[in-house]
Amino acid sequence: MKHPSKKGYVQKKVAINLYQNIWEIRHDAWGHLVDNLNRLQHAEYRHADTHLAELSAIEQTLNTLEPIESYWAFPGKKKFKCLKNLFTHQHYDRLNEHVHRINTALSTQSYKRDVFSSPSNNHETLTSADAYQDEDHSDRLYFEVLVVGELSAQEETQLREQLRAMRQPNDHFIFEIVVVPSFQDALIAVLLNFNIQACVIRYRLPLLSEFDASILYQLLDDYDEQGVARLPESERCRILGEKITQLRPELDLYLVSDVTPETIAGKLCSNFRRVFYRQEDEHELYYSILQNIENRYQTPFFTALKEYSQKPTGVFHALPVSRGKSILQSNWIQDIVQFYGKSVFMAETSATSGGLDSLSEPVGPIKRAQELAARAFGSQRTFFVTNGTSTANKIVVQALIQPGDIVLLDRNCHKSHHYGMVLSGADTVYLDAYPLDEYSMYGAVPIREIKKTLLHFKREGKLERVKLVLLTNCTFDGIVYDVERVIEECLAIKPDLIFLWDEAWFAFAAFHPTYRRRTGMGAAARLREKFQSTAYQQRYTNFKKEFGEPDNEDAWLNARLVADPALARVRVYATQSTHKTLTAFRQGSMIHVYDQDFKSKAEDAFHEA
Repeated sequence: MKHPSKKGYVQKKVAINLYQNIWEIRHDAWGHLVDNLNRLQHAEYRHADTHLAELSAIEQTLNTLEPIESYWAFPGKKKFKCLKNLFTHQHYDRLNEHVHRINTALSTQSYKRDVFSSPSNNHETLTSADAYQDEDHSDRLYFEVLVVGELSAQEETQLREQLRAMRQPNDHFIFEIVVVPSFQDALIAVLLNFNIQACVIRYRLPLLSEFDASILYQLLDDYDEQGVARLPESERCRILGEKITQLRPELDLYLVSDVTPETIAGKLCSNFRRVFYRQEDEHELYYSILQNIENRYQTPFFTALKEYSQKPTGVFHALPVSRGKSILQSNWIQDIVQFYGKSVFMAETSATSGGLDSLSEPVGPIKRAQELAARAFGSQRTFFVTNGTSTANKIVVQALIQPGDIVLLDRNCHKSHHYGMVLSGADTVYLDAYPLDEYSMYGAVPIREIKKTLLHFKREGKLERVKLVLLTNCTFDGIVYDVERVIEECLAIKPDLIFLWDEAWFAFAAFHPTYRRRTGMGAAARLREKFQSTAYQQRYTNFKKEFGEPDNEDAWLNARLVADPALARVRVYATQSTHKTLTAFRQGSMIHVYDQDFKSKAEDAFHEA
C-alpha cells in the first residue's frame, strides 16, 4: 500500500480527511458564513480592520466548503461557483441573500422536498430569478445519484435536464445527480454523501482527485493506487465497482461503456446491476435506477400488516383488544383511540388465528422481510426476535451448546448470557477485560487472554470441548473489538470454533463503512473470502514454516497467528437490539448468522431453541 507521504505521491491542495466529522464541518461552515455575512453588512460602518477581518473569514469559509460541496447535489458545484463569483465581485448583499436561502434549505432539508433549479445559463452570476424551488414534491422520497466520469459543463447540464424531464407525477422517488470526474472522487463521494443511493460509472475514468484522498488508505482493503494507475481507464470501472461495494454495499451500480456489453461481460464483477452502451436511451437508465430503489424500499411485513388491518376480520383468539372493538365500543375510554389512532388497534394480529405469518416458521411476509434484512446486514440468514437481545442470546446458546461443552465468556457480559449458560448446561470459563482505571471502566478482553486460554485447553487435552467464544461488541462503555483479528487468531488454534458477538448496542454499525469492518457479519464475510485466496494460503505456508505447531506457547502468544485456510470454518453469530440503536416499537431484536455449517450442524437445534 502506497502512503501519501512517500515519494512519488502528488500532494493535493485540500485534505478531505483533516476533518473529524465532515458533516458537522459542513453544517458549521454554512452557519459561520451566514453570521459573517451578517456582520459584514454592519462592519462597513465601523472600523476598516473589522471589515477586512470579516472578508477574510468569509473567504476562508468559502475555501473550506468548496471541496466539500463538490460531492453534494445541493447547492451543487455550479451554484457554489456563482457564490464565489459574487464574493469576488463584491456583491455582498446578493451573496448574503443566497447564502441565507441555501443555509435554510440545508438546515431544514427542504431541498429534498422541492425540486431545486440550477442557476441561469450565465455561469458567472446568480440572479433573483434563480429559483430555489420549482414545485412541491413533499410526498416523494429524495435521493441522489453519483455519476462518475469526465463530463464537460455542457454535458453535465444536458444530462441533468434530460433526467429531470423524465420525472412523472406518479413516481414515488425523485433524485438529483452529483457528477465527479475521477476514480478517487467517486470513492470520497460515497463516503461523505449518504444521500447517494446509486452510482453510474462512465467509460474513460481518470484516477486522481484534485483533493488529497489519503482517507481512502484507511478505509479500503488493499487499495493499490499504483496498480489502478497502470490499468487502462476502461478497466478501472471494474475496480471502482468493487471498491464502492466494499464501502457501501447497499448502492446500486450501473456501467455506461463505450464498448458493447457482451464484449466486457466476462470482465465485470457481479456488483453492477446493468451495463449500458453509450448510445442507449437515457430513459432506460432512469427507469432502472427508480426500479431498483423501489425494490430496496420494499417492506413485506409492514405492507402485509397494512393490508390485514383493512380486512373485516372476526376476532376469536385470546388478545383482549379485539381489533379495537373493546375500545371503540366503550363509553369511557375513547381518549385512548384519540391518543393512539385506530390503525394500531386494527393491526392487532395473532399467529394462532392466521392472517399474516408465523414468526417461528415463516413462509410469507416475515420470511421475505428476514431475507431482505439478511441482505442489508450482510448475513447469510437473519431471524427476528420479539423479546429483546436477552432472548436472542439464549436462543443461540441453547442451539449451539450441549451440556459439558466449554464456553469462553467475557466476565462483564450481559446477565442474559449467564442465564444461557445455565439453561444449556455449559461449563463456563470467564475471561477478564483490561481495566481503564483513569476512566473508571473496563475495556475489552485482550486477544492474548483468549489465545492463552485456548492454548491452555490444548495443552490439557480439552480443546475439543471448547465450543464457543462469546464476547460483547461493542461493550457497554463503547469499546469495539478488531473482530476479524480475534476470529482469525482463534481459528489458528481451534479451526472449528464458533463465535457469538453480542452487538446489542451496535446494530447501526452495518450501515457505516468504518464501523462495518468491526461487526461480526462484516468480519465473517471478509474472512471467508480471504481464506479462499491464493495470497492467504501463501501467508499461512510462511507462518507454518516459522512457527510450526503451537508447542511453544510463548511464541504463539506473541505472534500474529494465521489460520489454516484448509481447516478453518467461518461460524459467526451476532445478536442485535433493533430497539436500541435502530427503530422498533418494543423489544425487537435480530439474530444474524454467517455459519458455513449452519444447515448440517445447527439448523434443527436453532429452530427448536
